[in-house]
Amino acid sequence: MTGSTDPAPDQSRPDRRGAFILLFFALMAIGAGNTMLLAAVLPQLTRELDMPDWMAGAVFSLSALLWSLASPFWGERSNRWGRRTVAAIGLAGYSISMLLIWLTGALALGGVLTNIAVIFVCLALARSLFGLIGSAANPAAQAYVADRTSKAERQSEIAFLSSGFSVGSVVGPAFAAALVGLVGILAPALFTALLAALMAALIWFRLPEQRAPVTDAVRLEAEFAARGLWYSDRVLPFLVYAVGLSLVTGVLTQVFVFAVMDKLGVGGREAAQYTGPAFTVGALAVLLAQLVIIPRLNLRNKTLMWAGCIPLIIGTLIIVFAQDFASLLISQFLIGLGQGLARPGFSSGASLAVSPQLQGNVAGLVISANGMGYIVTPFFGLFFYEYVDRALPFYLCAAMLLGMLLYARFGMKDGLGEVREDEPSGS
Repeated sequence: MTGSTDPAPDQSRPDRRGAFILLFFALMAIGAGNTMLLAAVLPQLTRELDMPDWMAGAVFSLSALLWSLASPFWGERSNRWGRRTVAAIGLAGYSISMLLIWLTGALALGGVLTNIAVIFVCLALARSLFGLIGSAANPAAQAYVADRTSKAERQSEIAFLSSGFSVGSVVGPAFAAALVGLVGILAPALFTALLAALMAALIWFRLPEQRAPVTDAVRLEAEFAARGLWYSDRVLPFLVYAVGLSLVTGVLTQVFVFAVMDKLGVGGREAAQYTGPAFTVGALAVLLAQLVIIPRLNLRNKTLMWAGCIPLIIGTLIIVFAQDFASLLISQFLIGLGQGLARPGFSSGASLAVSPQLQGNVAGLVISANGMGYIVTPFFGLFFYEYVDRALPFYLCAAMLLGMLLYARFGMKDGLGEVREDEPSGS
């Protein structure tokens, strides 16, 4: 990493675009694997093993907790060890996590593991490796982009990077449905493990990072500046919003799969033929927002945050009243559109709010906030859905989104996390 406060020389490197594209595909691998796990593996696996629905979501809770705790650590480590090293570690950890999920599922379906509690614990621990180690990839990738972009272009470049995850979400469900139909429920997990291992190797050997090591003076200065960063008035508003969106996204993603099964009367492998295309439509809407709408409209980060809540609210309420697959597809399109607008808003806003030395730190905090909601989503989502009322999780999400809209529109200071005229364009 650099001992300078100005990363501007990297902004004109001829290999910058190729590096961004490589990170795009790395996040695409993570996005594809996560969506395949959510849409085509765990819900169908838990029902075939007669496990309670809430366990499918609870598998993610420990991982989400570790993700939230570990992301700031990895963001700070990327300042010292380099973005490439930390990103490669994250992808390798993700690969091992998915391999262990595949192994646990294979043993359970094969009758070797028969105790439901043991199966649940094994799945949760396997997934937790993603939270503990796999969480390194995202903050390192975001900080890498922030290092090499000016303030004026950061919003669009972070949107481009985020769209890598969305492309994976587009490819993942459809590909998972084909794999499940042809090979079996666990095939997507094994495929993801191999893909993540390949991306880890490519990042390690191919991602350019020819930067000077951090000097002790610069490191100490950055560590001092990072103290209390999470509750500073420059960063905290974006983190609060990110936690709220994480909670909503977690509930909608996990409960939607079971809502499709129950509303359409399908289950097991057949359900993947519906949830896969539905998540694909949502991911395409994310791409529309991040690759088309954001670069062309050049909206303020604050505007992206409150405007993104509007289609999210509408899409969430449609799920409550939907009785056919077409309505569920429309709901996913609107939810994806809202997420595609909102995420680059708070991600780039937080990045623009801090100095170059703190890009790894703030990226870690943002990624941590992105995972916090998943810690409690099984309780506010699947538990309420299964034991209280099937519409309640969606009404709660709509109410939270309305609060987030008002918070972003009226509760955040104007100009927070924006490029100002009195600042240079280089970070």
